[in-house]
Amino acid sequence: MHTKEEKLKAFGHLLDIMDELRVKCPWDAEQTNESLRTNTIEETYELCEAIIKDDNTDIKKELGDVLLHIVFYSKIGEEKKAFDIADVCNTLCDKLIYRHPHVFGNDASKTAGEVEKSWEQLKLKEKGGNKTILAGVPASLPTIPKAHRIQDKARNAGFDWKQREDVWNKVAEELNELKEEINNMDTDKMEAEFGDLFFSLINAARLYRINPDNALERTNQKFIHRFNYIEHKAKEQNKNLKDMTLAEMDKLWEEAKSKGL
Repeated sequence: MHTKEEKLKAFGHLLDIMDELRVKCPWDAEQTNESLRTNTIEETYELCEAIIKDDNTDIKKELGDVLLHIVFYSKIGEEKKAFDIADVCNTLCDKLIYRHPHVFGNDASKTAGEVEKSWEQLKLKEKGGNKTILAGVPASLPTIPKAHRIQDKARNAGFDWKQREDVWNKVAEELNELKEEINNMDTDKMEAEFGDLFFSLINAARLYRINPDNALERTNQKFIHRFNYIEHKAKEQNKNLKDMTLAEMDKLWEEAKSKGL
């Protein structure tokens, strides 16, 4: 691993390269916050994918791509005389120190749960901070992480199940309400009840310390592998999937499953 001096030198080198690219590269020179935004989202998802795969080589690469965007936005801010990378770092350091009084102050929080509750209360007290507890949940978050974050913040405020097992009654209740609206064929209410059911399942995942987004992605990948197996085997038999019966496809699905796919 590198020394602190080597790390600082590497970061300085990155800043120098960004300065030069902004002047000498036509593409880099014309970028704005708005033009970079979509790419930033893409790079963040690619980092998330590398993390799910637990691929350290890809994680390192994708972290570099995300870091590039942070440096890029900071350079644009500097050109606008609004802020620079030092302001970004100093603002972050001030926030971390303020929100960790159990490390840098006299707060007595010792467990992760106590720290989380303290964190939310400190955010509400910050100048220019969140006016309400749920205001800190970004509106642009994908729906599953957003639901999980909403529930987490509510928990930190004390709004949560006393016994996590009780959540299954809520899941069953929401499922029954969904079935009722399906029987009534009320499309609008069916959608609403589907949402309630999803929300309650995400709540259950949170209570049992399961990341619902990771869980769903594992199932996505499992389905992809097994369906690809069916498609591959169909080609070996010179068959088109559309011409196969469901029973034939189910048999291949079970084969894939037995192979651990």
